[in-house]
Amino acid sequence: MANNWHGLAFNQVPHSANEIHGDKVAKDYGFKGGLVPGVTVSAYLCHPAVEQWGVAWLKGGAADIKVVSPLYDGESFVIDILESNAERYSARLLRPDGTVSATAAVSLPAVGPAVPQRRGDVVADRDSPAPQATLENMQRLMQDGCQAVRFRWTAEHEMHTYLKDESQLPELLQINAGGLANTSFVLGCSNWILARNAYMNPWVHMATQSQNYGSIPLNTELVAEMVITDLFNKKGHEFVDAQVALYDRDNDTCYASIDLRAIYRLRGL
Repeated sequence: MANNWHGLAFNQVPHSANEIHGDKVAKDYGFKGGLVPGVTVSAYLCHPAVEQWGVAWLKGGAADIKVVSPLYDGESFVIDILESNAERYSARLLRPDGTVSATAAVSLPAVGPAVPQRRGDVVADRDSPAPQATLENMQRLMQDGCQAVRFRWTAEHEMHTYLKDESQLPELLQINAGGLANTSFVLGCSNWILARNAYMNPWVHMATQSQNYGSIPLNTELVAEMVITDLFNKKGHEFVDAQVALYDRDNDTCYASIDLRAIYRLRGL
């Protein structure tokens, strides 16, 4: 059974190229300060899963997470478990005033979905600028396809922890112990491949549906592939839905699939 958990929010990337995580731009859009990344909020909701199921969840767990309001650096939060059994739990992340910041349905299914197969998409050139995230360019990416992006899971990565006090991570996620990739990094790959295919600033991570297929050891070389599945406008914001798969760069082992929803252009831009 999953247990309630509490912690202090940690914004690992206050100087991110996505300036919604910095105070100045976030305040321009009416927020109190820079937003804690949505993938970090997601890691908090999945923390009880790692505690409950350990490496089994990293190898086969699933999560459906929706971010509904901002969380700020240094805020105390509670992961409130609503329902729980041996195979699944539902939870919400509560801010100090009781506001729900995000919700999740997390599980360890006995049988997971079919494992995605790598297509071999062309890898993006790191030195070439991404096109602006206009509707026209997003439609082109949706029609013509996206470029793959390479990553490396290392002890120096900005997402190597989702807590300022790394000793509070589950042991198998601590760099000096297990060193397996955590949820903020795994889901972060879906953000970074989207940002590498279309330049967005600022933009907001809204939701993911993810399925793990394997735990990622320290210093693993990775490649992500993506397709855009939908584009739509809601309340003046421009949204994108994308499907991302994360593979071992050398042997094509699939580590995770992620369905991402994001606002790539905020109202007023």
